[in-house]
Amino acid sequence: MAGKEELSYSEAIAAAGDAFHRFPLIKIQGGYWEEREKRNILYIFYEDMKENPQREVERIMRYLDLSLADDVISRIVELTSFKTMKENPMANYSFILKPVFDQSISPFMRKGVVGDWTNHFSPAQTQLFDEDYKRKMKDADIPFRTDI
Repeated sequence: MAGKEELSYSEAIAAAGDAFHRFPLIKIQGGYWEEREKRNILYIFYEDMKENPQREVERIMRYLDLSLADDVISRIVELTSFKTMKENPMANYSFILKPVFDQSISPFMRKGVVGDWTNHFSPAQTQLFDEDYKRKMKDADIPFRTDI
């Protein structure tokens, strides 16, 4: 950060204040989650993929109305594993020049561990997130897991 000091997790959360959201990319209430059955939308959760990648690949195949041989599905599972993708420059973005995306500051792919974020937050920060989640997600029945 040119001319700026790097912030710790605690400092970044405090600085973000109300602008910090758990799910900044999807509008949940009145959005796609409620329309998932009517509009044929498939949601895939990282925790489910980590728990049973074969099952989730097969779910995707059914959703797309595709059928592949078991060995092909096994290869898909292998090639889309976190370990394999972390080593793939096209998946981990390591091909992007350092001035554009400096992965020494924050790698695109970290550990691939479900719920690891809980190891970086204080009890007060976790409580803040839990309260924010309950408030913003009160009308949605989206499953939320921090472990598998």
